[in-house]
Amino acid sequence: MTQGGLDWAAQAVAQSRRLRPYVPGKPVAQLLREQGIDHALKLASNENPFGPPPAARAAIVAAAGEVHRYPDGNATELKQALAAKHGVDAAQILLGNGSNEVLELLIRTFAGAGDGVIYSARGFIVYALATTAAGADGRAVAEPDGLRHDLDGMVAEIDDRTKVICIANPNNPTGTLHTLDALQAMLDRVPPHIVVVVDEAYVEFVEEELGESIGRLRHPGLVICRTFSKAYGLAGLRVGYAVADAALIEVVNRFRAPFNLNLIAQAAAVAALTEGDWVRDKVRRVIAERGRMETALGEMGLLQAPCHGNFVLLNHPDAARLVRDMEAQGLILRPLAPYGMAESVRITVGLPEENRRLLEALRQWLAAG
Repeated sequence: MTQGGLDWAAQAVAQSRRLRPYVPGKPVAQLLREQGIDHALKLASNENPFGPPPAARAAIVAAAGEVHRYPDGNATELKQALAAKHGVDAAQILLGNGSNEVLELLIRTFAGAGDGVIYSARGFIVYALATTAAGADGRAVAEPDGLRHDLDGMVAEIDDRTKVICIANPNNPTGTLHTLDALQAMLDRVPPHIVVVVDEAYVEFVEEELGESIGRLRHPGLVICRTFSKAYGLAGLRVGYAVADAALIEVVNRFRAPFNLNLIAQAAAVAALTEGDWVRDKVRRVIAERGRMETALGEMGLLQAPCHGNFVLLNHPDAARLVRDMEAQGLILRPLAPYGMAESVRITVGLPEENRRLLEALRQWLAAG
């Protein structure tokens, strides 16, 4: 409620007038209320349908009894586990409340009023939101094919004001992938003082074809971001991290809120890292299901392009109606109009039975005209 007739938007910092909140995938509970139904399936937010690894579940239960205590503000055990996994020093690890916070911290630390941040026009939308919130100027580079980052175009946009470049690999929402050789060729052309964020939220789904980027990609300002929200099944606990030069991380930590990674999240993430075989098995199963879904969508004439994450990309001239009609059947999909892709829909790969239900609903929808 507005009291006293005050215009609070006018009182806020200037960039707030250009800022819009991030819109997540529609929650199941919301759809149930809207449609008056008692069951719904969410295939909108690229969550792991198998849930967290067994060791993480056990760690969550064990840690619950300690929630009256503050967590380790340095998340020492988790940093050490990640450092061991990636062959780096613990001082090179930055932890965040999901990779969203990590991205926001990086942009906020290095870009402010008058500075420039470069990203792909159809890259992860948080890059643009974080840039605007920081008061910096975003430069969205168009994709020649409408899907894949234009790495040459991004380099061409660099000027004296450029402070940060953001690259998603694989990209969300388009599912495209660049090789490490292509990324390194780009990095070789970027001035050393510019921070280059390579966002690898979906890297577990391309490990075999991409290879390990940490230790291979080289640039003084390189920051590689990852998350426990996708392959590790911990989306609800919000655990993201970055690996970079220790001196760079030290500066970013000056902006990090105290205790930004909660006690249960820390315990679950440490435990999840011990379940490598479990995670790899679930990733292989998701990839197999993704292939089956893309084949089926192709047969229906709906497949936009193959994807490299845990989702598929659908294209239809009346995508908005398709999404509404699927919701009426209790199926939540992700429309991509906010990305300038009004005819595209992103669909998370679910469990086999969930995917079958979705595909059958799509076949019936097409048949009905």
